[in-house]
Amino acid sequence: MGFGEKTDFQQQKKFDLDKSYRIIIKKAVEEAGLECIRADDIVHSGIIDKPMYQMLLQADLVVADLSTSNANAIYELGVRHALRPNTTIVIAESNFKFPYDVKSLLIRTYEHLGSGIDAEVADDFRAKLITAIKQLVDQQDVDSPVYTFLPTLQKPTESTDNAAPSSSAAPAPVAVDQKVSALLDLFREARAAEAWQEAATYLEKLKARRPGDPYILQQLALTTYKGKLPNKQAAVENAQTILSELNPSTSNDPETLGIWGSIHKQLWELNGKSEDLEESIRSYGKGFYLKDDYYNGINYAFMLNVRGSVSTNKPDAIADFVWAERVRQRVIQLCEGPLKEPDKIKDDDGNPDKHQIFWLRATLVEALIGTGQTDKAASKREEAIQEAPETWMPKTLNDQLAKLEVMLAKDPR
Repeated sequence: MGFGEKTDFQQQKKFDLDKSYRIIIKKAVEEAGLECIRADDIVHSGIIDKPMYQMLLQADLVVADLSTSNANAIYELGVRHALRPNTTIVIAESNFKFPYDVKSLLIRTYEHLGSGIDAEVADDFRAKLITAIKQLVDQQDVDSPVYTFLPTLQKPTESTDNAAPSSSAAPAPVAVDQKVSALLDLFREARAAEAWQEAATYLEKLKARRPGDPYILQQLALTTYKGKLPNKQAAVENAQTILSELNPSTSNDPETLGIWGSIHKQLWELNGKSEDLEESIRSYGKGFYLKDDYYNGINYAFMLNVRGSVSTNKPDAIADFVWAERVRQRVIQLCEGPLKEPDKIKDDDGNPDKHQIFWLRATLVEALIGTGQTDKAASKREEAIQEAPETWMPKTLNDQLAKLEVMLAKDPR
């Protein structure tokens, strides 16, 4: 499977694949009585290929999650099917569009909400996965299309000279600082504590393990400019260099576009160059229209106001303010929908995700104020502040609203 947050470009939706792994796959495998190892956690010297192929050959069971059309996962599934006639389970997010060559497979689907997985859905699918694992291990039925259509094919033996120890042997200890999943957990803990330099250190280690991975590069760019070291100007420029690996000028990934928009927003604030202002607007706007993304949308609207406030052409300035208001009207719809049932916005443990709920409320407040609905915004603002899960969040909201007030005072209409 992939790991981190990945965008399914067929659906224009971002999925947290680590969440699928933690709360569904890993728990199901362990509850079924097996040890669960994700390919990223294999400790090795040199290239990953040899230990990965050994694991694909010798693992008692392989689970392949094809969500987001991850090319590596699909290829590795093919390798497993060629090597072993049985004990392979294929899963995917329910709206995944299957390539023609895998449509004949039994693919078990689960519903991923994009930002999270509903606790009841996770419990139900985990129970089904446990049952499937136990049945496959016990019955050893052929599930590989290779061995189904080539029934005379002999499966390879495992007694090769260079084979790894069998899966029944005690595994060698895994160094915590080398495990991808452990590094991801440490990074998230540091990010939550706003320890940006520490978070960047973990990301650098992850980047060495997974060079070119979009999620790692996105988060490294984000933590770099938030760290403001050695100073804000240098930090933002370094973040720009890091994210450039993902070709933001042509990217269709809303996360990349949102971070790129933020980088150029900060460069505009630092240097006042019009090209940075225009690039920020382009990036936020593209990210918003690609998937109705409220984060990109609210920032797109704000930067339109910024451009309108400095424009010397009154019709252009009016056009920017009008369009910013229309974007905010759509953002209001995007936020009000999920906030009608906030209890359905869940975290890993099935509890209300207070962080996501706060940002939905904060974005809604900003959009309401930006469209002149100040009375409605006041009650929503109080609600957001009272239920903020971390003390720094209300300050961030209030700072942004103060900036917005300055912008709206320059409305040329």
